This record gives sequence, structure tokens and C-alpha cells, in this order.
Amino acid sequence: MKIDALEKEVLRLPPEERARLAELLLSSLDELSESDLERVWFAEAQRRAEQIDSGAAQLIPSEEVEKKARSLLR
Repeated sequence: MKIDALEKEVLRLPPEERARLAELLLSSLDELSESDLERVWFAEAQRRAEQIDSGAAQLIPSEEVEKKARSLLR
């Protein structure tokens, strides 16, 4: 399965399941060396910057993100 298809599928999951998956994926990075980890995060930052620059990413104001996060924690 290609990453784009997987991403679309995962984003359909309920927030609780996405959070669980995110935690599992992030903890799997603990096995990487410091230089590998730095390389992985740099590539992700670059990918996200390209999405913003191309207009492919939908930007959400921080106030809206904070409001939604607070509502999920209640």
C-alpha cells in the first residue's frame, strides 16, 4: 500500500484510534540512532513545508487547534 493511500485510510479512523496509532509509530522511532532520527524528522519537515508552499496542505489557525484539543481532553 502506498503511503498516500495509507494516510487517507488512517485519517478516517476515530481520533482515539489515530492517537493510539501515532503513539505506536512515534515509539517505533526510539530504535533509530540520533542521526537517523534527525534525518527522518528533517525529511518530514521538508515534506510538510512543500505541502504548505504548494497549497496542498489545509492550514488551521492555532486557536482552532487549541479549542479542538481542549474539547477532546474533556
